[in-house]
Amino acid sequence: MKLRINHLPEYLIEAALLGSFMISACAFTILLDSPALSLRSAIPDPFVRRVLIGFAMGATAILLIYSPLGRRSGAHMNPAITLTFLWLNKINSRDAAAYIAAQFLGGIGGILTIEIVAGMLAGDPTVRFAATLPGEYGGAVAFCAEVAISFLTMSVVLNSSNRKWLAPYTGLFCGILIPSYAIFESPISGFSQNPARSFASALGARQFTALWIYFTAPPLGMFAEAALYTWTRGLGQVHCAKINHAPGSRCIFRCEFGQLREAEQ
Repeated sequence: MKLRINHLPEYLIEAALLGSFMISACAFTILLDSPALSLRSAIPDPFVRRVLIGFAMGATAILLIYSPLGRRSGAHMNPAITLTFLWLNKINSRDAAAYIAAQFLGGIGGILTIEIVAGMLAGDPTVRFAATLPGEYGGAVAFCAEVAISFLTMSVVLNSSNRKWLAPYTGLFCGILIPSYAIFESPISGFSQNPARSFASALGARQFTALWIYFTAPPLGMFAEAALYTWTRGLGQVHCAKINHAPGSRCIFRCEFGQLREAEQ
C-alpha cells in the first residue's frame, strides 16, 4: 500500500501534534505531582492538583487544534478518531494508516523527549509518564468508563463539526471536555480515550497493565456513537474528517466543504 507522498506534511503534523500533547501532559503532571518539586507540597490536595492538570491539558489541546498545524491536518491526534472517520468513509485507507502510524510515533517521540529532559522525575511512581491505568474499581469499570468518554467525545465532534454554526467551536468543545474527564474520570481509568497516548505513556513507564482496555474501549465507544449518529441523521450528514475545518486550509479528506479538496487527487 503506497503512501501519498504529497500528504506527508499532514502525516508529520499529526506526529508533532500528539508528541506536543504528550510533552505538555507529562510536564504538567511532573510539575504538580512530583514530590521532588515544591508545588506538590504547596498544593497538597490531589483533587485540586488534578483540576489544574486537567485544565492545562485542555488548554493544550485547544491550542494545538486551532494552531496552523492543527488546521492543516485536522488535528485527530488519536487513532480511535482516525479509525472512526475511516469507517465513516471520510478518509482514504492509506491516509488513515499513515495518520495512525504518525500518531503512535509522535506519542513515543514526546515521551522520549520527556525522558531525556526530565529523567527520573518523569519515571517517579507519582508521575509514571502520565500513564493510564485502571483505578480502584478494576479493569471492567475502567473499560466501561473509557467507552463512555470516547462515545461522548465523538458525539461532540460529530454533532458540532457537521453543523455550520457550531463547526468553528468543535475544537473548543473537545478541549472543554478534557478537564472534566481528568477531574472526574481519571481516578477510574486514568483518562485515555486514545490508544497512541496510552501506549506511549506505558512504554515510558514500562507499565503495560491492562493496555488492552485502552486499545479496544476508545474505538468501540467512538464507533458506537458514529453508528448512532448515522442511524439517526444519515451518513450524508458527515461532511469532513477534520476537527477544525478552517477556511483556506488544504483538506486531504473526502470533504464536502469544497475548500481546496485534494482527497481524490
